[in-house]
Amino acid sequence: MASHKRMGWHSRVLAAALGVTALAVGTSMWTAQADSAGGRQPAAHASAPAAGDRNQKVAKVSEEIAHASDRGARGVNITIDDGPDPAWTPQVLQLLKDSGVKATFCMVGTQAQEYPDLVKAVVAGGHRLCDHTVSHDTTMDTKSEAYQSQQILDAERMITKASGGVRPQYYRAPGGAFTPYSRHLAASRGMRPLGWNVDTKDFEHPGVETIVATVKSEIADGPTILFHDAGGDRAQTLAALREVLPWLKEQGYTFGFPVR
Repeated sequence: MASHKRMGWHSRVLAAALGVTALAVGTSMWTAQADSAGGRQPAAHASAPAAGDRNQKVAKVSEEIAHASDRGARGVNITIDDGPDPAWTPQVLQLLKDSGVKATFCMVGTQAQEYPDLVKAVVAGGHRLCDHTVSHDTTMDTKSEAYQSQQILDAERMITKASGGVRPQYYRAPGGAFTPYSRHLAASRGMRPLGWNVDTKDFEHPGVETIVATVKSEIADGPTILFHDAGGDRAQTLAALREVLPWLKEQGYTFGFPVR
C-alpha cells in the first residue's frame, strides 16, 4: 500500500487537537504532520465512547484492512481525505453529484467539528463517512494505545455529532499508520480499517495530467483511489476528477463503496 506521509500539513488541526489530547493522554505529546482550515479548539474528551454511545449496540466488523469494492471486480471506490474544507468540499460534492458518483469521505475530527454543515451535506449526498483521526498524525503507529484510542474515538464522536448522528463506517489511519491495536479498536466500533490501492499524490500538486495518468496506470492494482479535498489548493484534484470519472465509466467500471 502506497504511503502519503508528508511534512508541514494540518498544523492548525494539531493546535486545535492539542487541547483534547492533553487531557485524554496526560503527558503524551506528539508531532502531527498536517494542517487545517479550522482554528477553534475542540472540547476535551476522555478516550472512551460517550455514555449514550456506550448504550448503543455497535456491530463489530472485520479488522482486516479493506481494499475491495462492494461492486465486485469492476467496482471502483473513490475516497476523499482530510476535509471537510469550506472551499473545496462543496466543489467536490457538486462534481460527484453531476457525475452520479458516490464516494467515501475520510474526515479529520477537528475539521468535522468546525464545519458540521459540510458533514451533513456529505451524508445528504449519499456518501459514506470515514474516521481519519482527530489531528491527522502520520506517526500513529509509534504512539501509545491510549493515544491511538483518543485519536480514533474522539474523531468518531466529533464526526458523528457533526453529521447529526450518522456514524463513520470506516477508519483510515493517516499515512497508512495502522497498528493491530488501532485496527481492532476501530473494528470493535463498527469501522472497517480502510486502505487504498491508487495514491494519486494530488496533495503534491504534480499536475492534472500526472494525477490522471497515475489513476489510469495503477487502477489495475486495485479499486480504491485516494484523493483529497483539504490541505491546500485542490484545483488539480477537481480537474483530474473531471477527467478520471468519465474515463473509468468508459472502461466499464462502476462506482461503489469499500467492503465492510
